Amino acid sequence: MRTTTFDLYNLMERDNVLLAFKGTVTSDLLSSVFHIMETKMDDLNDSPATKKKVFNVLVECLQNLYHHIDDFDNDNTVYDDTIDKKSAIFSISRNEEYYNIITGNFIYPRNVVDITNKINHINSLDRDQLKAYYKEVLGNGKLSAKGGGGLGLIDIAKKSRNKLEYSFKEIDDDYSFFTLIVKILK
Repeated sequence: MRTTTFDLYNLMERDNVLLAFKGTVTSDLLSSVFHIMETKMDDLNDSPATKKKVFNVLVECLQNLYHHIDDFDNDNTVYDDTIDKKSAIFSISRNEEYYNIITGNFIYPRNVVDITNKINHINSLDRDQLKAYYKEVLGNGKLSAKGGGGLGLIDIAKKSRNKLEYSFKEIDDDYSFFTLIVKILK
């Protein structure tokens, strides 16, 4: 069965999607998305505290996409021309109770266990423990290969005040697809 544009419209309407994107994440794109969402959130009449919380989580989620898409150009992998491994997807939706930010990107399968362990550890912490863990990681002075201290997921959990939902889909021996879902209560 072929999906029509109207089917896509209905799906996005049903799920209250404010913004959706698929493609390469660039700094110019991030600036545009932040501007669009700031304008949309002003029009939605949410409280200033909700706007701030949603915007802060959105910034962190999209910066994670931008900074942590695995660099597939630097290895000798044979590429599948039908899929752009540097492509990502994200959507932002809103209902009466919460905002939902969903991101997805390709990763190397060797990173699945590390990401799973990080998220599971973050999800095991209560609010005070999460704050302490953030300070601990911030203070350890270690930088990841991407130049960050590993604070992104911790910060997302802190600001959303919710457990992080995630999944991995094995694409083939060389690639997996990582999905992160963040709910932000209003």
